[in-house]
Amino acid sequence: MPLAGDGHVHSEWSFDTGGPRSDAAGTMEAMCRRALKIRLPALAFTEHLDLTGWIVDQDDLLDHLRRLVGENGVLIPEPLDAAGYLESVDGCRRQFPELRILSGVEFGQPHIDADKARQLIDLSVLDRVNGSLHTLPISDEPGAPRSEPISLYRHWLAERVIWEYLAELRRMIAGSDTYTVLTHIDYAVRYWPAAQQGPFNPRTFEDGFRQAMRDLAGSGRALELNVGGPLRPWIPQWWSEEGGRAITFASDAHTTDALASNFYEAMAMAEHFGFRQGRHPEDFWTR
Repeated sequence: MPLAGDGHVHSEWSFDTGGPRSDAAGTMEAMCRRALKIRLPALAFTEHLDLTGWIVDQDDLLDHLRRLVGENGVLIPEPLDAAGYLESVDGCRRQFPELRILSGVEFGQPHIDADKARQLIDLSVLDRVNGSLHTLPISDEPGAPRSEPISLYRHWLAERVIWEYLAELRRMIAGSDTYTVLTHIDYAVRYWPAAQQGPFNPRTFEDGFRQAMRDLAGSGRALELNVGGPLRPWIPQWWSEEGGRAITFASDAHTTDALASNFYEAMAMAEHFGFRQGRHPEDFWTR
């Protein structure tokens, strides 16, 4: 079976890779060359579109992101250079005609930043819009500052981080129709403090994950199977059981070596739970 398309890839146009003036290992051209080498037929460059800053702990920062943090400890992501990005996509399409290259964004917190996004880029011209939840409000106060799960684990009980993430995820699903794919539903799980809490047990939070999946399935959107980290069979299983009809595969690659990582295993896992490939490699797998 040929590889499925990689629906979530980053290049130098994402602020967290160092930007277009850096010597990032995941430039768009390098990603395309790597795709051809590993016989990946299609990929979507879904560059970060994060528009509201968040409080960060210094220990959680990659060195090249420190320049984006103000004295107040808030990281303000660089805005996506939409024109430069789209020009780069067009250039790679001409340079690599045998590769199916999709344009797109990974829209962070779309339920709070839709108006800002419209001022920056016309989402309707993109091939793929992924919706991501990267940050949570640190209190219930209107307009409260936000922070990432990796930092919140230091300040909240670990279980609270997951439950708050799932609650905000449901608000994001209900509060925005600007995206077609929900990315890394397990984002907060990535940073679970296993050294203090032991291994993450998804059964503890099963009702919350299933409810979010039911909400997403009811909206008719797809769920991303993000396999840049550990494979989590409970995600496609519960998604299928809760009525999910479509799934995408995503490496979330920021460097060339991560492109299409674990895809054969992920494809077999999705197939086991009833999902089947479409006519084209970039198509959603459906059931």
